[in-house]
Amino acid sequence: MFSLHVDTARTWRGGQNQVLVTVLGMRSAGHRSMLVAHPDGELRRRADEGLDFLPLAPRTEMDLAAAWRLARAIKALRPDVVHAHDPHAVAMSALALSMSTQPKRAPLVAARRVDFRLKGNALSRWKYDQVDRFICASDAIRRMVVSDGIPEARTVTVHEGIDLARVAAAVPAALHEEFWLPHGSPVVGNVAALVAHKGQKHLIEAAALVVRQVPDARFVIAGEGDLRETLEHLIKHLALEKHVILAGFRPDILAIHKAFDIFAMSSITEGLGTSILDAMACGKPVVGTTAGGIPEVIIDGQTGILVPPRDHQAMADAIVRLLKDEGLRARMGDAGLSLVSAQFSAERMVTDTLGVYEDVVRSAWR
Repeated sequence: MFSLHVDTARTWRGGQNQVLVTVLGMRSAGHRSMLVAHPDGELRRRADEGLDFLPLAPRTEMDLAAAWRLARAIKALRPDVVHAHDPHAVAMSALALSMSTQPKRAPLVAARRVDFRLKGNALSRWKYDQVDRFICASDAIRRMVVSDGIPEARTVTVHEGIDLARVAAAVPAALHEEFWLPHGSPVVGNVAALVAHKGQKHLIEAAALVVRQVPDARFVIAGEGDLRETLEHLIKHLALEKHVILAGFRPDILAIHKAFDIFAMSSITEGLGTSILDAMACGKPVVGTTAGGIPEVIIDGQTGILVPPRDHQAMADAIVRLLKDEGLRARMGDAGLSLVSAQFSAERMVTDTLGVYEDVVRSAWR
């Protein structure tokens, strides 16, 4: 099976990590895969040097020149399937495939990793009409896509996957030394872009309640985004400068995860939450909201604790409960690792994705 993977992002987030895991996983399984991505993007930088790569960066969603270049590549390469990993990639791939003069075009698969509504404008309707199969990262996303008018038969859930060997090889970061944290202080971590739907505002408000009961607790939030300045002001307003650290973008994110005692996901909306999977693969107990697909990962009371979105009191209570019960932290961490190993490995995700490819290819050539 030869799959062509298209991603247009320049930055690095969970979606780009899943693209790389998928492409490398296909190669490891003996299938050819090629990456089409931004020539100056973080995805390109992290991809193996030996990986088949086509540099392409559309300037707009309807960049005809970029679509034409992609169309020429598809004609020359003749992939079995084109897998578009973000909305701009779907548009560019749909345009490129529509330019084909071949009697049968390669089927188009679209990844859907966010629980945002599909836009209802003419362009969005057209591009999503060209998609043969939507691979949804969670059942919650799949239900949303279907409710937005996509036939259920054109959707499938494939939960995202974690490279467990890479996680196991990571060495914990020295966060206490790096950020001058008190010796032995417990660390509550968060890894996400600093954007509104990730809800770090509510996590910081929860932190203000937590430190009243556990004064040594420290919160480390790794990620960058538009809300950094707003969150800095909130931290100062709540007098949490010694307790909450905005660590910025970290390329050593697995090492950061391993240095946390608890992982907290404060999202208001969330497709699935690969950072939760990373934390669980590191054996950490998690506190998360009930947003989107998070309840498909966190089993409440077993691998972590679920709380309502925007409820900083409930989040604070859950964090304090874990901070005060070392045995509970250990049990939930062990249960989370077992669950990820059994159900959320990269190998399982690649196998399930390959099954989708085989199905759409059979359907295309009937």
